[in-house]
Amino acid sequence: MQTLLDAVYPPSCLTCGGLVAENGALCGPCWRETPFITGLGCDACGAPLSGDVQDGASLCDTCLTIARPWAKGRAALLYSGRARDLVLKLKHADRHDIAGPAAIWLARAAQGLIVPETLIVPVPLHWTRRLKRRYNQAGLLAAALGRTVNRPVCHDALVRTRRTPSLDGARREARFETLCGAIAPNPRRAGVLEGKPVLIVDDVMTSGATLAAATEAAHVAGAQQVCVLALARVAKPA
Repeated sequence: MQTLLDAVYPPSCLTCGGLVAENGALCGPCWRETPFITGLGCDACGAPLSGDVQDGASLCDTCLTIARPWAKGRAALLYSGRARDLVLKLKHADRHDIAGPAAIWLARAAQGLIVPETLIVPVPLHWTRRLKRRYNQAGLLAAALGRTVNRPVCHDALVRTRRTPSLDGARREARFETLCGAIAPNPRRAGVLEGKPVLIVDDVMTSGATLAAATEAAHVAGAQQVCVLALARVAKPA
């Protein structure tokens, strides 16, 4: 049956639609144009670090000046090139098929952050945006990651207390001010995070304001330790 389906609908590249050997893959040119974060990275946000940093240095310039409320942070891709295309397709074009391959990249980036007791929690969408979009892209990523690493996912552990405006182009200070208090523990899920190591998942980390708000809400709910993981990080190459 799968052979027949492949003959009728041959596997195509996640980004350009060209032919590939199997579903969920990138073609050669698109793979080369997808900026995976490898090598030395910031321990707090996952941004790539240059190879000539001093021994023991593990933070990027931004994280040296901003206190992050989470313990550690990672990202799988830089938000540029084909990675940006993938994120936008997942977020706005109903491309749920991207979540599975992305989970493999996320699992690779999250090595060392996930322990046997880890509970995976997606950054929540406000209900009005969820109604309009019909799905939460962070939830798709969290669910796929949970299947990949065999860890439970709680989709409604956190809630958006208000709908925030689009932050595209906003300065860092404005992002943090807008997101302050915009995410809270879900009162209907009281105790689900208490005493647990938590991994919060989102599609993109820009300033870190959204993940900071989610982390603070998880701490309010009693999470033991919070780490964050993004599919893509807005940052300069190392």
